[in-house]
Amino acid sequence: MDEDKFKQLLAKVKQLQANGGYDLSLEEDLSIAVMNLISLEEHFYFTSQKTGQPDYLDLLQQTREVRKQLLAKMIPVNEGETWCISKHLLAATMRLIEVGTKYRTDGKKQEANTSFTQAYKIYSLFWAVRLKLLDLKGVRKLKKPVSVEDLVNQLVDCCQE
Repeated sequence: MDEDKFKQLLAKVKQLQANGGYDLSLEEDLSIAVMNLISLEEHFYFTSQKTGQPDYLDLLQQTREVRKQLLAKMIPVNEGETWCISKHLLAATMRLIEVGTKYRTDGKKQEANTSFTQAYKIYSLFWAVRLKLLDLKGVRKLKKPVSVEDLVNQLVDCCQE
């Protein structure tokens, strides 16, 4: 990405901030809700398989419907596979957070920090896709040491009311 494209990207971030086009606090809460619903879907699946009780699959389906409705509020237009990409980025984020939490519980702080850092990078990619901050064709050409997390940190501040 050349310097002009980078400046355009930063201008887009500032424009999103100024216009208030997104209630990012609300959307951040929605994204975390979607993460937890995805986790519930997984737990209902595994519980059904471990117990042999198919009723858990009914609960999985009900949870999936709610997750789809909430994700649709954030990803209303499907471009390519952005819907699935978003779902999997959120699922990976949640799992990495859980792995980091388990590492911390076991006293493995370095492994926990690595997992938490990876989770935030993946979560930042979700926001980059969600807000269409990146021209994905130009990602490999980045010359400046700027990460997606840096851009998302400028944009997403859940403490702003």
